[in-house]
Amino acid sequence: MHIVGTAGHVDHGKSTLITALTGVNPDRLKEEIAREMTIDLGFASMTLPDGEQIGIIDVPGHLHFIGNMLSGIGGVDAVLLIIAADEGVSAQTREHLAILDLLGIKHGLIVLTKTDLVESEWLELISLEAQEVIRGTTLENAPIIAVSSKTGDGLDELTSQLSLVLKDTPTRIDLGRPRLPIDRVFSLTGFGTVVAGTLIDGNLNVGDEVVIQPGGLTARIRGLQNHKHKLQRVNPGYRTAVNLSGIDKNQINRGNVLTLPGAYNKTALLDVYFRLLPAASLDLSHNLRANLFLGAAEIPAQVRLLGADRLEPGGTAFLQLKLAQPTIASRGDHFILRLPSPSETLGGGIILDAHPARIYRRFDSSLPNRMQQLLSGKEADLVLEALSTLGVSDSDQLSKKTNLSPDRLNKLIGDLLNDKRIVELTAQQDSKRMLFITADQWRRNANLLIESLNNFHAQYPLKKGTTREQLRAVSKLNPALFDLMLDKMRRGGQVRLEGVTVSLADHQVILTPDQHSIAAPLLDRFKAQPFNPPDRSEALTVIPEALLEGLIGSGKLVAVSDQILFAPEAIAQMTNWVKSHIQSSGSLNLAQFRDHFNTSRKYAAAFLEYLDSVGITLRKNDIRLLKQVK
Repeated sequence: MHIVGTAGHVDHGKSTLITALTGVNPDRLKEEIAREMTIDLGFASMTLPDGEQIGIIDVPGHLHFIGNMLSGIGGVDAVLLIIAADEGVSAQTREHLAILDLLGIKHGLIVLTKTDLVESEWLELISLEAQEVIRGTTLENAPIIAVSSKTGDGLDELTSQLSLVLKDTPTRIDLGRPRLPIDRVFSLTGFGTVVAGTLIDGNLNVGDEVVIQPGGLTARIRGLQNHKHKLQRVNPGYRTAVNLSGIDKNQINRGNVLTLPGAYNKTALLDVYFRLLPAASLDLSHNLRANLFLGAAEIPAQVRLLGADRLEPGGTAFLQLKLAQPTIASRGDHFILRLPSPSETLGGGIILDAHPARIYRRFDSSLPNRMQQLLSGKEADLVLEALSTLGVSDSDQLSKKTNLSPDRLNKLIGDLLNDKRIVELTAQQDSKRMLFITADQWRRNANLLIESLNNFHAQYPLKKGTTREQLRAVSKLNPALFDLMLDKMRRGGQVRLEGVTVSLADHQVILTPDQHSIAAPLLDRFKAQPFNPPDRSEALTVIPEALLEGLIGSGKLVAVSDQILFAPEAIAQMTNWVKSHIQSSGSLNLAQFRDHFNTSRKYAAAFLEYLDSVGITLRKNDIRLLKQVK
């Protein structure tokens, strides 16, 4: 379904034309009818000659109501730019046309109304004026149709031409993340709260739980309508009325966004590409205060001009916008900036990044390349840039960041993996959740960890390795990324993980003959008393700490806790007995183990906890069971 909007100067016949086409007067407010002037958005629908039903949004043309115009025009697929034949192009015609151009609206018709009031020669002059004013804009190739809403002349041609235009107008894509910028809020007796807007980016269903952003208020969809037709499901591009339960209309404002829980993150900082209108009355300066019009919202914003101090009319620039309040936005959304007083449209553009990582230094030398890459819109580059910003991400986060559809994104991810430009990581808590990082980031992080381990092994050659936490602290990687990196490096054979100890995979602790001689008396004691051996404190009275670490690192001894050590032969003997006992008896308690090996509670407890930690046994209250291998 397509949505068509009107645009043009006040009293040029927009609402009258819609009434002539649809039989519905879009002016719904008493004041509008009394003053014969559209003040707020009006709505209607009609069926075109080819059978397509379309929605129509009629916007106000008066200068004082430009904000209302902007809240509705951003959601349209095509436009009817209305020019009265008896008046020609006027100030608001030009401003509305400039807004349509800034919003990237490429499809539409130029409609010359009130032709019954002028002679044919005059109409020809107005048609030439219309051709001139649209030259160089997104509507420069739009057909020009002359009509009279009073006599009906030209209306059939208008609807036929509109059908042709809409055949070439793409329908809204489904990104799986629905959002409804709310441009109407009202209540109906017996129904309660109703919000309306043009649905984009996904579907809504009766019964869905929804969130009203930026406030985070939750509600549930009681009913859905599209131009008075009840539906169970609405698709992207539908003009939609949503009946909500669990929320009062006074809690919702025009400009809020209805979406699904978790579908979007709020933002109060935007990276944008901006074009200052040639007709702007002033240069754009850094820290200028202006109003941002985005979707149906109007939000005060501070303009941060990047890489320059001023921008002259007709120029373009990259900006960072600091918003006075958070909103919902996506890459690719178009926006308008206006001065609040005196009221003036400055320009507009497109959002490049709806969630920048930080507030930039304005003259950062890396900004131009980054912004230009975002502006170029090459999809693979967008994914790489998003990963560079996020550090590590899953496909859902990448889809939100890039505003690419899940199917398209998955294809790009596959291509980037094949080209070795990104690396796949596996979330340890959820092996089905794939995470990604750029190949450059992977190499930098992997080299950092390898260098840190090399330095540790050089400084402590007799130690088996460093601890995970010590390595993470040295690397300064965030804990989640550190764990993902280590896991993949282990699977790739670059590092070895044993409990909390990390080492390079090829690291070996090799004792010299002299060190073997010094350690021999201690090792003899471990053989003589395998189940009641010296603990760490006793061992350190016999040999230096570095040599004790060497015995552990070379596998001559095994540390089952900070204080308790066993020879590997004793470890094997005790482990085999525990397995055999539990298999025959069903369980094992500490006393049974202690008595069988004629050892103390200290040694028994330490060893059984060690078996728990390495995944051989599972403690349940005071007994041990064999851990089931999945």
